[in-house]
Amino acid sequence: MKKLLITGLLLGACALATAKLPPPSPEVKAKSDEAAAKAAWAGKVDAYQLCQSQDRIAASYFKSAQAAAKEVKPATATPPCTDPGVFAYTPAEAAKPLEASGAHSPADTAAGPPSSKVPDAVMNPDKKP
Repeated sequence: MKKLLITGLLLGACALATAKLPPPSPEVKAKSDEAAAKAAWAGKVDAYQLCQSQDRIAASYFKSAQAAAKEVKPATATPPCTDPGVFAYTPAEAAKPLEASGAHSPADTAAGPPSSKVPDAVMNPDKKP
C-alpha cells in the first residue's frame, strides 16, 4: 500500500513540475534544433561507416572464398555508400508575423454605411414566403 501511495505522489509531483515549465526561448529552441540536426548527421555518419565496414568484410570473404576454390554466388546489388560530408547547420528563418511580412493590405476607407435602407422585397423580388 505504501509503495502505491509513494508512486502516486511521485507521479503527481512530476505532473506538477512539468506543468510549470515555461515555453523555451528562441535561443534555446535554436540550440535544440542544432543539436537535433547534429544527432541526425551523426546517425548518417554511423550508417556510412557501417556500410564501408560491411563492404570490406564482403570483399575479404569473396577473396578468401576464391582462394579456397569455393563456389560463391554473386553479391546482391546494393546502393553505394554515401558520405554525409562535414556537418553544416543552417538555421531556418523564423516566420514573420503577418504585419511584418506585408501579406495583407489595409482596408479601404468606407465611403458609405455598410447597409442600405432598401427593403429586402425590392432587392430580392423572386423570394415569396
